Amino acid sequence: MAVRQKRSISLPPELADAIDRAAEAEGTTVSGWLADTAAHRLRLDAGRRGIAEWERKNGNLTADELADGLARARAVLRRSSTVSKSA
Repeated sequence: MAVRQKRSISLPPELADAIDRAAEAEGTTVSGWLADTAAHRLRLDAGRRGIAEWERKNGNLTADELADGLARARAVLRRSSTVSKSA
């Protein structure tokens, strides 16, 4: 069994209700949904920091590089949603 740390949080009622609905729609628990969402946010933040560090060392990304990165990200997201829908 995975080790877990218990937390107590307070949320505005509308947000708590939206999280309940999202977790139910994904067939998971509120704890699982919050953990997945927090992990996703942390990955995004790490990616942003990585890009900023790269730009500090190499200069700003060009418009073409940004467009290529966006196209690659969209392709990955399309593949991910196809895999999760077929699972």
